[in-house]
Amino acid sequence: MAPVLSRQTLNRALLSRQLLLRRAHTPVHEAVAHLFGLQAQAPNPPYVALWNRLEDFAPGELSQLITDRRVVRIALMRSTIHLVTADDCLALRPWLAPALERGLAAGYGKQLTGLDLDAVAAHGRELVEAQPLTFAELGALLAQRFPGYDAGALAPVVRIRVPLVQVPPRGLWGSSGQAAHTSAESWLSAGLAVPSAEDMVLRYLAAYGPASVRDVQAWAGVTRLKEVVERLRPRLSAFRDEHGVELFDLPDAPRPDADAPAPVRLLGEFDSVLLSHADRTRIISDEHRKRIFTINGIIRPTVLIGGFVAGMWRIERERGRAVLAVEPFTAFTAADRDAVAQEGARLLAFAAPDAAHEVRIG
Repeated sequence: MAPVLSRQTLNRALLSRQLLLRRAHTPVHEAVAHLFGLQAQAPNPPYVALWNRLEDFAPGELSQLITDRRVVRIALMRSTIHLVTADDCLALRPWLAPALERGLAAGYGKQLTGLDLDAVAAHGRELVEAQPLTFAELGALLAQRFPGYDAGALAPVVRIRVPLVQVPPRGLWGSSGQAAHTSAESWLSAGLAVPSAEDMVLRYLAAYGPASVRDVQAWAGVTRLKEVVERLRPRLSAFRDEHGVELFDLPDAPRPDADAPAPVRLLGEFDSVLLSHADRTRIISDEHRKRIFTINGIIRPTVLIGGFVAGMWRIERERGRAVLAVEPFTAFTAADRDAVAQEGARLLAFAAPDAAHEVRIG
């Protein structure tokens, strides 16, 4: 029988891969590559994610990487916006294309009946490569070429069939604008890579393992990965969780002891660590997940204590003051309250440097 990894052991392995056991002295570009996709539905979450993971992180460094086109914002896993390196954008997008295409058919199939989708995509590419466009602008222009079809259904055809990146100032720290898009090939002056499912699974395990086949599929939004994992089996170590589910991992990847110290962390909204497994109990209980994941798709900022979600937080602005309001899910010990207050003060210094600061723990 394969060795059994406890929930606590899986937690520490995940935190270690995600640079959350201790902040790393790693260049920002290298960290983005290692993390293999930072959730970026809103402009600021990638900055908070890297602040949690890197020592002395300066947000201007990430903004400069976006401006220099070394990292990009693009719809990838589960058709949600992620921040990735330029190389990973060109590798991930073609691998995920079939899954994104299925999502288009499910969401807009009836509205697109009888339409030449290749023609829509080709015209859309011409438009966005001539000038970056918002989806509203793109849809309006497409509706002129394809009358009788809803502009709100035409723009998603281009989003799915053409790899669209969001161009600056969208995503820049402190100066984000509307999401305007152009093609990845035009923006990066490079063609898409030949996809390798094996490479993608190995990269996922390096950032999120150990993991089951269902975990990998949940992260990617891609089905039928069991065959890929089976081809990789000779290169992987096999384990089981406490329920008997088979897990796979890179043989030399870090798997710290279950009792390794896990410091308090204040994760931002949409943090990828909460979204990259089918079984998320390695970091958040099912009960707490219902409070964090809203019905309209928002993933609230969370407090990690002892490696697990133990509350949530928000920043409130009050007449020149920035207040970090913490809502515990269970009673904090005195030591936990002190640690949350200290980490909260550091977060406020990062996120609201020009305001007076206060941490309130409910």
